[in-house]
Formats: sequence, structure tokens, C-alpha cells
Amino acid sequence: MKTLLPTSTAGSLPKPSWLAQPETLWSPWKLQGEELIVGKQDALRLSLQEQQQAGIDIVSDGEQTRQHFVTTFIEHLSGVDFENRQTVRIRNRYDASVPTIVGPVSRQKPVFVEDAKFSRQQTTQPIKWALPGPMTMIDTLYDDHYKSREKLAWEFAKILNQEAKELEAAGVDIIQFDEPAFNVFFDDVNDWGIACLERAIEGLKCETAVHICYGYGIKANTDWKKTLGSEWRQYEEIFPKLQQSNIDIISLECHNSRVPIELLELIRGKKVMVGAIDVATNTIETPEEVAETLRKALQFVDADKLYPCTNCGMAPLSRQVANGKLRALAAGAQIVRDELLAIGGH
Repeated sequence: MKTLLPTSTAGSLPKPSWLAQPETLWSPWKLQGEELIVGKQDALRLSLQEQQQAGIDIVSDGEQTRQHFVTTFIEHLSGVDFENRQTVRIRNRYDASVPTIVGPVSRQKPVFVEDAKFSRQQTTQPIKWALPGPMTMIDTLYDDHYKSREKLAWEFAKILNQEAKELEAAGVDIIQFDEPAFNVFFDDVNDWGIACLERAIEGLKCETAVHICYGYGIKANTDWKKTLGSEWRQYEEIFPKLQQSNIDIISLECHNSRVPIELLELIRGKKVMVGAIDVATNTIETPEEVAETLRKALQFVDADKLYPCTNCGMAPLSRQVANGKLRALAAGAQIVRDELLAIGGH
């Protein structure tokens, strides 16, 4: 029996304070060598347990073993020079010091596969694993080799496909590609971004998802959001083509965002991870607030295709707040689940 309205998170969860500095993005590790390897596994185990206790149905690694959702993957590739850094504008919002592409990019060995195998041993629940999407990867680099965003994106799509196939073999149930860049570079998304994503999922039998959001609750993102006006219609530009794509699930930001909920009609037929938890505030939602967001979404998403989720990752939040939010998500989903089952007359 498949769970109705299965809950999950968009990706990152806070790391324990003994592993990395709390409430900080891209925080350096506090352990090293063998201790770091064991520490990451302990954090993984803990994160899975906390998600399960909170009532999350589809669990994730909480990104406990990676510092950053994009660069940790890139660090493992050849053709990238991390010593030779350049400052680039990320998603047209903020400057960051990033590595340089100095030659052909390739993947010498699996990046997250051991972590995925370890996670699989710890739980019987469905596991979702996040990878950076090709367009967001090229937006987090300085390219001194291909000199073409599109060419580099296709190379990354091939590499991501290799990793995704091995994650699937390790027992991952859903592979999610994080593409916040999809809310910025609309023409590129429609011209080649979605096609690149389809290259990344080629041949996969497990479910696939794309997570498109307005970013973590960091100042650069919240300032940018203030400039977007009363309605955030960015999704409108890319949803028609995504609706036609081979991606199974689309994950987006709904609660406390200014996204008009009726935009969901544009992806009717797809499964939708509806962000019902705001990650840009320490205020913990009530189960009723979560339920209200889900009820609105149900006007445009069939009940068997709605997956309650968080807006984005929660790495910058405290563990206490993140846990409270996970519990609220599970409780809110349960309210709506009960309502749906009552209507169904079961």
C-alpha cells in the first residue's frame, strides 16, 4: 500500500555541532582524516533517525557528508582547479570565489555512492538523494576551457548520469537534481537546460525529481526575493516544457512565497513536491498552516501525485528549529491525509 501524501525534505539538514559549525552554510569540518569519515557516518545515522522520528516518509542523507550542494560534487572531478579561484556572480545575485575549469571534466570515481550504500543499510524507508543539476553546476564555476555554458553543461550531464546510475544500483529510490538556476536563466532552460537534465537521467529506472527553488534563507537570496514584486511567476517560463519532459517529480517553493498557486496547473500530470515549510525563518509552522498550503495545492495537483516537502534545504537553521519544522510537515500532511481518506469513504 503506497503512502498517500508521502513527506520528504528538499535536501540539506543541520549538521551536529561536533561535525561542523552550526547555523552556517559551507561550514568547514571540525574533524579530519579517519575521524571525519566516522563522524560523517554518525551524522548520517543521526539524521536518518531524526527524520524517521519526525514522521518523514521519504528520507535523505540530509547532505551530512558534503559541505556544499554543488562544489562537493565538483571537487571529485578532474579538469577542475580548486587552487586557481575566480570570483563570479552566482545566479546574478551574489559574488563567490569559485574553482576554475582548466581541462576536460571527467569523473574518476563515484562521489556519493558509498554514502548511499551506508544510508541504505540504516533504513528500510524510501531514500531520496540530491545531486546538483548541470545548469546550477556551470553557474558555480569559472570556465577557462570549454568557453561555452552549454557545452560544459552537456559534459556535466554525462557525469551526473554515471553517478545517478550507481546511486540507483546502491538502492536509492528517488534521485533529485537541484536546479535553482532554472528560476533565473529561462531562455537557457528552455533551449538546452531541460534537455541536459534529461541526459542526466537517461536509462534510470528509479524515480527522478528536479528541485527548483528561490534558495536558502540567506541574505543574498532574501534581498533578491524582495525585488521580485508581489507575484513570483518565474516558474511560468519553464513549467510548460518541464511538463513535457521525462522528469517524474517537480519540487518547488510554495509556503510563504509569492508563487501564485495556480501555476501548478502548468505541470498537471507530474508528481509535485510542494514546499510547505519556509526555510527562511526560524518560526516553526503549525500543522494547520502546512495543511492549508497542501489544500491549496490539491486544487491543481491530484492527491496521488502530491508530495509534501520543504521549500529548500535547512542547513542554515538550528537543529531544534529544523526538527520542529519536520514534525509540523508530517503532522500537517497527516491532517490532509485524514481529510482525503474521509472523503474517499475508506
